[in-house]
Amino acid sequence: MSIFAGELPAKPKLIYIPCDKIIANKNQPREVFDQGKLYELAQSIKEHGILQPLTVRKTETEFYELVAGERRLRAARLVGLREVPVILTRYTDHQSFVLAIIENIQRQDLNCFEEAKSYKKLIDECSMTQEELALKLAKNQSTIANKLRLLKLDEKCRNLILENNLTERHARCLLKLYDDDSREKALHEIITNNLNVSQTEQLISEMLGEIKKLETKKKSDKRYIALFKDLRIFSSTINQTVDMIKKAGIPVKSNKNETEKYIEYNIRISKVPKEKV
Repeated sequence: MSIFAGELPAKPKLIYIPCDKIIANKNQPREVFDQGKLYELAQSIKEHGILQPLTVRKTETEFYELVAGERRLRAARLVGLREVPVILTRYTDHQSFVLAIIENIQRQDLNCFEEAKSYKKLIDECSMTQEELALKLAKNQSTIANKLRLLKLDEKCRNLILENNLTERHARCLLKLYDDDSREKALHEIITNNLNVSQTEQLISEMLGEIKKLETKKKSDKRYIALFKDLRIFSSTINQTVDMIKKAGIPVKSNKNETEKYIEYNIRISKVPKEKV
C-alpha cells in the first residue's frame, strides 16, 4: 500500500538544468546543515561529480522545485557547478511534501527534533496514526512515540541541546521535569558541568526530589492556613460563649495566651451569684 494519495508519476526523465533554476522545497524538514560535512560532500563532488541525481518537479514558472537532494545542490553550488543532473518528475504538492520528508528520514540526516517534526507532519498531513506511520517507515511504534514526545520541549531548550551537542537521551531525561523553567535550569547545569546521560538522570532525579519536597511543604502550608482559619472560628466561638455567660449575669473571667506553638484559653466561671462575689 502506497503512502501517497494517488499513483506515482510515470516516466521520470533524467536531464541537466542550471543550479540557479532550482528553488528550495518549502517542506524541507532539515533546519540545520552541518557545514563540515557539506564541505566534505563538495570536495567529493568536485572530484567525482554528482553520483546520484537530484529529484525536481516543474513549477508554473521557469524554475524547478527541489523534491530531494538539497545537500547535493548546496555542495554543487559551493564548488561552482553551473548545472546538475536531475530526475524530472510530475509529483503533486502532497507527493513532493511526503518524499522530501521520507528521503531525509531514511538517510538519517535529521537531528532528533527535525525528525520529530517530520513525523508529526506526516501524521497530520496524511491523516495517519502512529502505528500506520511506524509500519510505513519500518520502525517500532514506540520509536515514533518517543520522537514525538521531544516536541514537548520548548524552542529554547531544543536550541540549547543542539548547540551544545547533547544527545536525544539527554533530551528525553528533561521530559521528566514538569515545566520549561525547570528544564532550562537543568540544561544549564548539564552544559556547565558537561554531564553525561547517567549524571543527567541523577540530576533530574534530585531535582524531582526537591520539587516533591516543595510540593509537600506547599500542601502542609495550605493545611496550616486552613487550620488557622478554623482556629479563628473556634476563638470567635469561645469569645461569643463568654459574652453570653456574662449577659446571663454569671461572673466569668477569660484569659488568652498565644505562642508560636499553641493558643491557650483560661476561662473561670463563678458558682457564686455576682452580688455575693
